[in-house]
Amino acid sequence: MKISCNWLRDYIKTDLTTAEIAEILTQTGLEVEGVHRIEQISGGLVGVVVGEVLTAEQHSNADRLKVTTVNIGGSTPLQIVCGAPNVQVGQKVLVATIGTTLYPLEGEPLKIKKGKIRGEESEGMICAEDEMGIGSSHDGILILNDNTIPGTAASEALSLEGDEVMEIGLTPNRTDGMSHIGVARDLRAALRNMEGIKNDFNAEICWPETPMISSDSSEPIRVSVLNPEACPRYAGVCLSGVKIAPSPDWLQSRLRAIGLHPINNVVDITNYVLHETGQPLHAFDRDKIDGDEVVVKTLKAGTKFSTLDEVERVLDGNDLMICNGASDDDCGMCIAGVFGGIKSGVSEKTTRLFLESACFDPIYIRKTAKRHGLSTDASFRFERGVDPNGTIYALKRAVNLICDIAGGRVVSDITDIYPEPIEAAAITVNLARMNALIGAEIPSSKVKSILTDLDFKLGAEKQDSMVVTPPLYRVDVTREADVVEEVLRIYGYNAVALPEKLNISLQVSLKPDLEKLQNQISDLLVARGYTEIMSNSLTFEAYSSFYETDTIHPAKAVKILNPLSSDLGEMRQSLMFNGLEAIARNINHKKSDLRLFEFGRVYHHVDEKYLESPRLALFISGKKYPENFNNPSDAVAIEEARDSLDSILNRLGLLKAIKSSSDSKPWFTQCEVLSIGRTPIVEFGRLSQNLLTKMDIKQPVFYADIDWKAICGVLGMNRVKFHPLIKYPSVRRDLSLLVDQSVTFDKIRTSINKYGKQLLQDVNLFDVYEGKNLPSGTKSYAVSMVFQDSTTTLSDQTVDTIVDKIIADLKIEVGAELR
Repeated sequence: MKISCNWLRDYIKTDLTTAEIAEILTQTGLEVEGVHRIEQISGGLVGVVVGEVLTAEQHSNADRLKVTTVNIGGSTPLQIVCGAPNVQVGQKVLVATIGTTLYPLEGEPLKIKKGKIRGEESEGMICAEDEMGIGSSHDGILILNDNTIPGTAASEALSLEGDEVMEIGLTPNRTDGMSHIGVARDLRAALRNMEGIKNDFNAEICWPETPMISSDSSEPIRVSVLNPEACPRYAGVCLSGVKIAPSPDWLQSRLRAIGLHPINNVVDITNYVLHETGQPLHAFDRDKIDGDEVVVKTLKAGTKFSTLDEVERVLDGNDLMICNGASDDDCGMCIAGVFGGIKSGVSEKTTRLFLESACFDPIYIRKTAKRHGLSTDASFRFERGVDPNGTIYALKRAVNLICDIAGGRVVSDITDIYPEPIEAAAITVNLARMNALIGAEIPSSKVKSILTDLDFKLGAEKQDSMVVTPPLYRVDVTREADVVEEVLRIYGYNAVALPEKLNISLQVSLKPDLEKLQNQISDLLVARGYTEIMSNSLTFEAYSSFYETDTIHPAKAVKILNPLSSDLGEMRQSLMFNGLEAIARNINHKKSDLRLFEFGRVYHHVDEKYLESPRLALFISGKKYPENFNNPSDAVAIEEARDSLDSILNRLGLLKAIKSSSDSKPWFTQCEVLSIGRTPIVEFGRLSQNLLTKMDIKQPVFYADIDWKAICGVLGMNRVKFHPLIKYPSVRRDLSLLVDQSVTFDKIRTSINKYGKQLLQDVNLFDVYEGKNLPSGTKSYAVSMVFQDSTTTLSDQTVDTIVDKIIADLKIEVGAELR
């Protein structure tokens, strides 16, 4: 949310700089994320000053140029060559000095340099309106009043108002801070009470005056509220004689400072009051209100309604509407609290207004806004809750501005329908408990001062407690802890001293420490060149179709009842699609060598139960090594991808317990399922090209889906154990095997592990060859085997006997031949 400092100072007078104000507001919880300088004219006319033309002689080498001397308040006048036909002695003009950058209405910025024009030196530039960007005239130089003093800055001479705008990162609960007066309230309370700053006990809010609205005639509009639950309060008033025109400069400047585009005086006033008070308003063209009647109600589902953006929308039966007195379905004028209708808006021909100020139920507005995908300044506030006690004040404020600026006159009394006034609930606060929560002893007088300055009403006091009632605009204050937070944020978080000692209790943690283990695996993957990603748990509904043929994951997804958008309609059933979105995005940004991992939760709906389980996903795509003259540019193969997976299983002490089997999955070209006992813990393989095409990925991707919950469940069965260092040497044997193209290294390793019992310590694949000099459809694996006995030195005969059995079994199991 943007807050203009000039606008803010209209309500609270302070000599603090913008930086100081931003620091104080941040301490109160209204976090200022940045401050931006806004200039009414591009560049702020910095370097442009008032000058007085002392002489103006004809240029000796140019008929249309004059050589002038100009006094700009310095000790020595400047010589400036000027081509304007209207330059004369005695004029007060604007001079751009050397080094100044001008921003004309058209063309590129112009930097003023010292130079010669047709042989005569020129030390600046006498400016026309369009050259400075303050107007469109180029008939001649801009001439100022005679009483303007030379040397005065142009911004001061032209009364140009620069501004500084604070960008506040507002949390959803702080509806009270969604306006300039709301921010002024917090600033006032802080200036009067915050510890560590110079307190200003005279700081007060200068409320804009709202004189009583008197009607010189009686031309009211009938108002009926048929759904008081959705609209607790509705007020309105009628005006005539309104002249639609552009807003005055001061009003346009205020709106532009916070990023709004001025439209016309009436619409600009409603926007101005919205950002001033936080109360949305809506102006109807009274001549378009059939039957001189306004009805607040819902219309039947399926009714079509065209909004101001010329989009035809289909209404839901729960959408609250502002309707006219017509009896047909075409009576809608506005989606209440969200967006106006195209038929009732203010136009250049409008002379009579019905001005609305209301309080709508946040739930109704929130659901309607999300249902139609609309987010407006009005809905943003209504769906979080507005102050029902501010309804009439904002209406009077807007009426007074319309009468002053647009020439309107009031022709009816204010209609105010408020059948059941809303009362704030009183909260009992224990002062001792408050000090314990805050961690500091705050005097009760200071507590009362803070709460009073925040517009809380103080009630009965009983020993160490007091009753307080929050204002209705503080919809987030509902319990004692909320009141404590209010006191603390104004008292000052920085004023609470850190204790000299901390008392902690020792707690026995579970073994293994799952959080620590997750961090260790993350560190391992990062060391292997992986990057961690974190994706949204909400995802596209279309991804559910990939699970329809899957036998492990259920097809039913967890649907979102009130989705933020159509793109985020359900909880993710897998980490795969988020990772593929990240891969596609990186490839589109020319980063195609990717190793990604993510720890996250997935969600399923099974047998009327909702399940949530943690997973770990690995993604590998691109080249094996970074591009380099000394490295091959081969693409990553499945063996490299499997090695990353094995490193995780080995770190967890589970590698030797793993059993592998092939499986068929709708999104894999080839898939292995790794299990411990009967528990599947990993699905791993190369993703199908059909899936990758749908995700706009044109290179192979290897993917591992690790069931982290299952992993954690079997860790106790396979604890890492200590073994003393073996003092007898190991023996290595290498085999070069010719196998069919379809044979994986895992099949070979499984076959080898049948032999050697405790002697076989390690099996490793150290080379793969495919291509020239090999039979078609085959490849060569170079496999190493390490044997070692912890009790004696192994003989060659013992090792050779085991290797012979392994070779024989490999011929039978996988059809391997020695090369």
